Amino acid sequence: MTVRPIPDGYHSITPYLSIQGAAAAIDFYQRALGATESFRLAAPDGTIVHAEIRIGDSVVMLADSCASSPFRSPAALSGSSVGLHFYIEDVDTLFARALAAGATAVEPLKDQFYGDRTGTLMDPFGHLWFLATHVEDVAPEEIDRRAAALFAGT
Repeated sequence: MTVRPIPDGYHSITPYLSIQGAAAAIDFYQRALGATESFRLAAPDGTIVHAEIRIGDSVVMLADSCASSPFRSPAALSGSSVGLHFYIEDVDTLFARALAAGATAVEPLKDQFYGDRTGTLMDPFGHLWFLATHVEDVAPEEIDRRAAALFAGT
Protein backbone atom coordinates (compact mmCIF):
# COMPACT_ATOMS: atom_id res chain seq x y z
CA MET A 1 0.00 0.00 0.00
CA THR A 2 1.31 3.45 -0.94
CA VAL A 3 1.28 6.20 1.66
CA ARG A 4 -0.16 9.46 0.34
CA PRO A 5 2.16 12.45 0.87
CA ILE A 6 -0.89 14.60 1.71
CA PRO A 7 -3.30 12.56 3.85
CA ASP A 8 -6.89 12.16 2.72
CA GLY A 9 -9.08 14.98 3.96
CA TYR A 10 -6.26 17.50 4.31
CA HIS A 11 -5.33 20.40 2.05
CA SER A 12 -1.82 21.51 1.11
CA ILE A 13 -1.91 24.21 3.79
CA THR A 14 -3.54 23.60 7.17
CA PRO A 15 -3.90 26.32 9.81
CA TYR A 16 -2.25 25.49 13.15
CA LEU A 17 -3.29 27.65 16.10
CA SER A 18 -1.36 28.22 19.31
CA ILE A 19 -3.91 28.89 22.05
CA GLN A 20 -3.89 29.51 25.79
CA GLY A 21 -6.72 27.17 26.77
CA ALA A 22 -6.92 24.82 23.78
CA ALA A 23 -9.57 22.57 25.37
CA ALA A 24 -11.85 25.57 25.92
CA ALA A 25 -11.11 26.72 22.38
CA ILE A 26 -12.23 23.38 20.95
CA ASP A 27 -15.49 23.72 22.86
CA PHE A 28 -15.92 27.28 21.59
CA TYR A 29 -15.23 26.31 17.95
CA GLN A 30 -17.79 23.50 18.24
CA ARG A 31 -20.48 25.86 19.59
CA ALA A 32 -19.61 28.91 17.47
CA LEU A 33 -18.49 27.45 14.15
CA GLY A 34 -19.87 23.92 14.08
CA ALA A 35 -16.44 22.29 14.43
CA THR A 36 -16.06 18.59 15.05
CA GLU A 37 -13.11 17.24 17.01
CA SER A 38 -11.24 14.46 15.25
CA PHE A 39 -8.09 14.04 17.36
CA ARG A 40 -6.67 15.13 20.73
CA LEU A 41 -3.33 14.34 22.35
CA ALA A 42 -3.04 15.60 25.91
CA ALA A 43 0.04 15.75 28.11
CA PRO A 44 -0.13 14.20 31.60
CA ASP A 45 -0.96 17.66 33.04
CA GLY A 46 -3.97 17.93 30.71
CA THR A 47 -2.56 20.51 28.32
CA ILE A 48 -3.21 19.78 24.69
CA VAL A 49 -0.04 18.91 22.82
CA HIS A 50 -1.88 18.52 19.50
CA ALA A 51 -5.51 18.44 18.46
CA GLU A 52 -7.37 18.52 15.18
CA ILE A 53 -10.82 19.84 14.47
CA ARG A 54 -12.75 20.02 11.25
CA ILE A 55 -14.59 23.20 10.28
CA GLY A 56 -16.48 22.86 7.02
CA ASP A 57 -14.22 20.91 4.69
CA SER A 58 -10.99 21.98 6.40
CA VAL A 59 -8.81 20.66 9.19
CA VAL A 60 -7.55 23.13 11.78
CA MET A 61 -4.76 21.97 14.08
CA LEU A 62 -4.26 23.52 17.50
CA ALA A 63 -2.29 23.14 20.70
CA ASP A 64 -1.84 24.88 24.01
CA SER A 65 0.73 27.65 23.93
CA CYS A 66 4.14 26.75 25.34
CA ALA A 67 6.46 29.42 26.75
CA SER A 68 9.55 27.55 25.54
CA SER A 69 8.35 27.50 21.92
CA PRO A 70 8.51 30.27 19.32
CA PHE A 71 4.94 29.21 18.35
CA ARG A 72 3.06 31.66 20.57
CA SER A 73 -0.61 32.36 21.20
CA PRO A 74 -2.22 35.74 20.45
CA ALA A 75 -2.42 36.30 24.22
CA ALA A 76 1.36 35.85 24.51
CA LEU A 77 1.91 38.23 21.58
CA SER A 78 -0.72 40.81 22.59
CA GLY A 79 -2.36 40.31 19.19
CA SER A 80 -2.48 38.08 16.17
CA SER A 81 -0.67 38.44 12.86
CA VAL A 82 -2.86 35.86 11.13
CA GLY A 83 -6.53 35.77 10.27
CA LEU A 84 -8.60 32.80 9.16
CA HIS A 85 -10.95 33.37 6.21
CA PHE A 86 -13.98 31.09 6.42
CA TYR A 87 -16.45 30.82 3.51
CA ILE A 88 -19.87 29.49 4.50
CA GLU A 89 -23.27 29.36 2.86
CA ASP A 90 -25.05 31.57 5.41
CA VAL A 91 -22.68 34.12 6.94
CA ASP A 92 -25.44 35.99 8.79
CA THR A 93 -26.51 32.92 10.77
CA LEU A 94 -22.96 31.78 11.61
CA PHE A 95 -21.84 35.31 12.54
CA ALA A 96 -24.75 35.59 15.01
CA ARG A 97 -24.03 32.08 16.35
CA ALA A 98 -20.36 32.93 16.94
CA LEU A 99 -21.28 36.17 18.73
CA ALA A 100 -23.73 34.29 20.95
CA ALA A 101 -20.98 31.76 21.77
CA GLY A 102 -18.61 34.49 22.94
CA ALA A 103 -16.84 35.94 19.89
CA THR A 104 -16.44 39.71 19.58
CA ALA A 105 -17.36 41.63 16.43
CA VAL A 106 -14.37 43.50 15.00
CA GLU A 107 -16.10 44.52 11.77
CA PRO A 108 -19.85 44.08 11.26
CA LEU A 109 -21.27 42.09 8.39
CA LYS A 110 -21.59 44.03 5.16
CA ASP A 111 -21.65 43.50 1.44
CA GLN A 112 -18.19 44.22 0.07
CA PHE A 113 -17.25 45.74 -3.30
CA TYR A 114 -15.45 42.56 -4.35
CA GLY A 115 -18.56 40.36 -4.11
CA ASP A 116 -18.49 38.87 -0.61
CA ARG A 117 -20.71 39.54 2.38
CA THR A 118 -18.10 39.61 5.14
CA GLY A 119 -17.68 40.33 8.84
CA THR A 120 -14.70 39.98 11.14
CA LEU A 121 -14.75 38.34 14.58
CA MET A 122 -12.18 37.83 17.28
CA ASP A 123 -12.61 34.57 19.15
CA PRO A 124 -12.15 34.51 22.94
CA PHE A 125 -8.59 33.26 22.41
CA GLY A 126 -7.43 36.20 20.25
CA HIS A 127 -7.68 34.69 16.76
CA LEU A 128 -9.29 36.71 13.97
CA TRP A 129 -11.91 35.10 11.75
CA PHE A 130 -13.13 36.63 8.50
CA LEU A 131 -16.53 35.02 7.90
CA ALA A 132 -17.88 35.36 4.37
CA THR A 133 -20.49 34.26 1.88
CA HIS A 134 -19.75 34.96 -1.78
CA VAL A 135 -22.83 36.83 -3.07
CA GLU A 136 -21.71 38.29 -6.41
CA ASP A 137 -19.23 37.33 -9.11
CA VAL A 138 -17.35 40.53 -9.92
CA ALA A 139 -14.88 40.89 -12.81
CA PRO A 140 -11.41 42.15 -11.82
CA GLU A 141 -11.94 45.37 -13.80
CA GLU A 142 -15.16 46.06 -11.88
CA ILE A 143 -13.42 45.35 -8.57
CA ASP A 144 -10.76 47.90 -9.55
CA ARG A 145 -13.45 50.47 -10.47
CA ARG A 146 -15.36 49.90 -7.21
CA ALA A 147 -12.18 50.02 -5.13
CA ALA A 148 -11.11 53.30 -6.74
CA ALA A 149 -14.53 54.78 -5.96
CA LEU A 150 -14.36 53.51 -2.37
CA PHE A 151 -10.85 54.86 -1.78
CA ALA A 152 -11.82 58.19 -3.36
CA GLY A 153 -14.62 58.46 -0.81
CA THR A 154 -17.50 58.40 -3.28
